[in-house]
Amino acid sequence: MATPLVSVCMTTYNHSAYIARAIEGVLMQRTEFEVELLIGEDCSQDNTLAIVREYVAKYPDRIRLITAERNVGMRENYRRTALASRGRYVAYCDGDDCWVDKDKLQRQVEALEADNEIGMCYTRSERRIEHSDKRWSYPRGEMLTHFEGLLFNNTVENCTAVARRELIERYYREVQPEKHPEWLTDDAPMWIWFSAESRIVALEGVTAVHYLLQESVSQSDNYRKRIAFCDSLVDISLWFDSRYCNGKFAAKLLRKRMEVALWVLSYNGSFGEYFSRWWSDVKRTPRLLINLAGYGLAVKKVWRKRNS
Repeated sequence: MATPLVSVCMTTYNHSAYIARAIEGVLMQRTEFEVELLIGEDCSQDNTLAIVREYVAKYPDRIRLITAERNVGMRENYRRTALASRGRYVAYCDGDDCWVDKDKLQRQVEALEADNEIGMCYTRSERRIEHSDKRWSYPRGEMLTHFEGLLFNNTVENCTAVARRELIERYYREVQPEKHPEWLTDDAPMWIWFSAESRIVALEGVTAVHYLLQESVSQSDNYRKRIAFCDSLVDISLWFDSRYCNGKFAAKLLRKRMEVALWVLSYNGSFGEYFSRWWSDVKRTPRLLINLAGYGLAVKKVWRKRNS
């Protein structure tokens, strides 16, 4: 296998219904440089590994399989796959997503090659809800590239990102995400760190589809799991705010953390659960006692209850 300029990292677990589509999206890329596909297969319990091995046998000069005898979990699977890459640049595409633009890598690598200060390049994606016709372009608004913006609203879709491998290696050495089990996602902290340590550029155009599965780390019918994931995103931002801004945005982030949770609870759960969360946040940050959103959402919860 020739030394690639780009390594595509694809992590997968129980993706037998999607993995072929994801692989084909990488294989169809039109590039003027070598590309390798690394598939981190984490001991799936379905037919994912068998499908991957069929592709490896068919394209041994383009695909490498990374696996083990035991399941290592999402975080370690991401890490081992990224650190096994050989390219100057690393692109990401999870096994349940797919690329739909044949010129995706070519365009993004050209942008990265043009300026050594650019650490990562991303594009818009299309989000689709599993088993539904609902779809929309993401992000719907501005594509954010600066630290403060990503601290409050991470608009980077992982399956659209291409980054410098040397910076990814630095991220794992310096941030050590494995020491933060409370972080429920691996890509969000990485891109916030990239915005602090390098320049990020955003290219217009949809290049990938991100499928929102009914049950995943970031999506769930269980409202408590949704709240936990949103709490985790804010906790990640608080960590980076402390590291780079000495807590400058902590108050605003804590207010966001409270308001998102109470908004979900205004639709779900009991009144007791709502007020328990409100009181927990107020005890942690007393200034939130004067946050009118907490009272307004409580009134809406009462109104919804009466009208139901």
